Amino acid sequence: MKNWHHTDRIMAPSLLAADWGRVTEEVTRAINSGADWLHLDVMDGHFVDNISFGPQMIQAIHESNDIFLDVHLMISRPDHYLPRFLACGADMITVHVEAEHDVAQTLAEIRKAGVLAGLALNPATPFEEVIPHLPHIDLLLPMTVIPGFGGQAFMEDMMNKVRAAAAFRTEHDLNFHIEVDGGINTQTAAIAGKAGANILVAGSSSFGAKDMKAAITAMRDA
Repeated sequence: MKNWHHTDRIMAPSLLAADWGRVTEEVTRAINSGADWLHLDVMDGHFVDNISFGPQMIQAIHESNDIFLDVHLMISRPDHYLPRFLACGADMITVHVEAEHDVAQTLAEIRKAGVLAGLALNPATPFEEVIPHLPHIDLLLPMTVIPGFGGQAFMEDMMNKVRAAAAFRTEHDLNFHIEVDGGINTQTAAIAGKAGANILVAGSSSFGAKDMKAAITAMRDA
């Protein structure tokens, strides 16, 4: 597996915006269009008001294509479901700081399994809540929309969290990635990148673009 550094700009199209009637072809299209990672939003209808897919879908993608699988668990009990997600081919598992679990323990379990560990926080959650966990993660995801549905507008005030995370990382000599998810297009990619985010999750602006390759290239260069 490639060793990603937090200075690399990584493009992670979100499967949520793909044509689910042709999932494996859509993943291949993303790879051929220059996607570095594939972002997989798991929603349980409880933590967020939407239901997406679970470990079986991820396993099918893992078996049909070779791309880094960036799994975002928007679920209430990530600790309870963790073994299933560790077994299905995820390369990175991101859990929410707001979910019902012992956050430190869940992160430790993910890393113990040889998978990268991410931590996400919702727009309403202050940056301070993730500080104790920053030395123990590979990625921080400050959500730039309220999670649950695609197609929402980018919340620019969340860039304060991105800047705070980037400053904390430098100050404490850490090397976690900073990912943004929600409302990412060429314009907002530039804003997020300038604030310090290096992983861009794009849904409708990638899978929904007429020319996915041109769209990903434009966001990568923004």
